[in-house]
Amino acid sequence: MYQASEKRLFSHRLRDTNSAFLPARAAGTAPVRVGFVLQPHFSMMAFTAAVDALVTANLVHSTPLFTISSYGLDSATVCSDLAIDISANHTLDELPLDGDNALDVVVVCGGFRCDLSEQGLLSRKLRLAARRERVLGGLWNGAVALAHAGTLDGLCCAIHPDNHSFAKERFSRVEISSRALEANSHILTSAGPSSALEMMLLLIERLHGTDTVRAIREILSSDRLADSSETRLALAENDPALPRPLRDLLRLMNSNIEEPLSIDELASYAGLSRRRMERLFQTHLQATPSRYYLELRITQARRLLLQSDTSIANIAVACGFVSSTHFSHCFKDFFGVSPSQARQLRRTGAHE
Repeated sequence: MYQASEKRLFSHRLRDTNSAFLPARAAGTAPVRVGFVLQPHFSMMAFTAAVDALVTANLVHSTPLFTISSYGLDSATVCSDLAIDISANHTLDELPLDGDNALDVVVVCGGFRCDLSEQGLLSRKLRLAARRERVLGGLWNGAVALAHAGTLDGLCCAIHPDNHSFAKERFSRVEISSRALEANSHILTSAGPSSALEMMLLLIERLHGTDTVRAIREILSSDRLADSSETRLALAENDPALPRPLRDLLRLMNSNIEEPLSIDELASYAGLSRRRMERLFQTHLQATPSRYYLELRITQARRLLLQSDTSIANIAVACGFVSSTHFSHCFKDFFGVSPSQARQLRRTGAHE
């Protein structure tokens, strides 16, 4: 794995983009073990949204943050709401809550056509998980199973609107929320696919902080719809939270990677004083313009290096470096290895 070089650190925007490729930190705690209980006719979209958040969390770190397993109620093959059979890793009776392999998080996956009656074994497992202070989650109407187990008594939960009437009638000690997502100290519930993603991002943020979630969002929300309903890539230059003059400067930088503009040229093209430009970068991106420009170019170089077979010399030219030697030194300062070493590590699966 990469050996750390502390000469250069990315500013927060580009640190998220490059986080999976930065030098590995010292080993921390073991990965969080997350188990999904798949009820027959579970929502495939809600399930995959939740799993995608966890898988992407692993991808943006050099060491895995989560392990993921799935459990069918009484069979290892579970039919989803799309009439597609999914092979679970285990059956519910094998769901571990004690010992070295005990789950840290148990998420019940519901769906529009899921049976809302109580499943005895599932209730017993959920009650045991609650006693062991595991984190519990419910997707779509997965909160119904949590309510049957008594784990939601006195709490507020999110559930699909189609099931509100049933839940209010059946569970008098549970408050049914009008919100799509509810989170308590040990229980999180969501009402559909979009909120399933947000629920898992909230869990990840609690465990691993906002930087990790920001990196995940950058990957999963790359084609989000803007308020105008126009599909725009989620690049910094399209971020409406940034001032328009700064976005204009970022577009100029992105459009001039191979032949970088000078700082004075950038300021002139954007109609700003150099001092005003520097304040914008420091305030919103926590970097000087020249530093951010370098980070942008080294990030582009990293992508070309790991996603293509283009020669290192050509990548250096394409990203505005005066020589391969200069590029190699800059790359190693940021990523802890030379470009050739990074390419070799990628090919041998060091980041897998």
